[in-house]
Amino acid sequence: MRDFEYIRARSVDDARKHVMQSGAVFIAGGTTLLDLAKCGVAAPDSVIDISRLPDLAKISADSDGVTIGALAKMEDVAASPGIRADYPAVSKSLSLAASAQLRNMATTGGNLLQRTRCPYFRDPATFKACNKRAPGSGCSAIEGVTRNHAVLGTSDACIASYPGDLAVALAALDAVIDLGGRQVAVEDFFLLPSDTPERETVLEPGEMILSIRVPRTPLARNSTYLKVRDRQSFEFAAASAAVGLEFEADGKTIRNASVALGGVATTPWRARSVEAALKGKSLDDVGAIAAASRLAMEGAVSHGGNRHKIELAPRVVTRAILETGGLA
Repeated sequence: MRDFEYIRARSVDDARKHVMQSGAVFIAGGTTLLDLAKCGVAAPDSVIDISRLPDLAKISADSDGVTIGALAKMEDVAASPGIRADYPAVSKSLSLAASAQLRNMATTGGNLLQRTRCPYFRDPATFKACNKRAPGSGCSAIEGVTRNHAVLGTSDACIASYPGDLAVALAALDAVIDLGGRQVAVEDFFLLPSDTPERETVLEPGEMILSIRVPRTPLARNSTYLKVRDRQSFEFAAASAAVGLEFEADGKTIRNASVALGGVATTPWRARSVEAALKGKSLDDVGAIAAASRLAMEGAVSHGGNRHKIELAPRVVTRAILETGGLA
């Protein structure tokens, strides 16, 4: 790490003004920025501390939904009785993320903005070719060890997977991010790598996440988040699924469904084809549920070592659907 200027922002406008300076970045919980600085990926000239800005850490609910401030700690959101009751996928996604120590420091806004865990991205001393770090330099991962890389939303320029859990749950529940001057759906907030993998979100210079709004719906209340990983704690998803279901009067026929995937794509991945195929299906027809779940891998591209994800992800989706329906 190198020396940098530290500035404590007094207001949102003050923070935006300072971050417009060349080489300036925001810091809140610091769990992502310090990590990137230590491995040599981030080297800011100025760090703008927004951790003490008023009102951005609040969690407030009304009849239409819940608003989660960008500075609300992950653990506080996960443990909130209202979140656990009305938005269980959100609570579970946070509870399964990182470690208890990190969850008590990390903020929800920072969690959404965390960068990939691709080892080729995070080791600039060894791997010079990384289009996220140095646009146009190439992608070391494509010809490397790809076990943890994406099979959906990739490009010839990048196959790095999005690492987060919370954003997957929020995408499934149609959450919206407040950037101050505009509102952006979580599903639209993250950008596919295409030819510009260095640009990961729609954030413009000077913008910052202020809050996340999750609508109150039957799908949100009857939702879950399932994460499959190599070990039970402090590990990123090999594949994950956030599922919300609404049933007909019989309690088994699916009226409406919402499905998003994590661990297998370059962004939080909404599986619209799965949702459409689930409508009218009964939870008793496990074969039909499994067939619908396999549609989650439409367009998937294997790069050798990550081939198992194409088989794993639909199974995770099926299990999450049955779990949401009380059958797993």
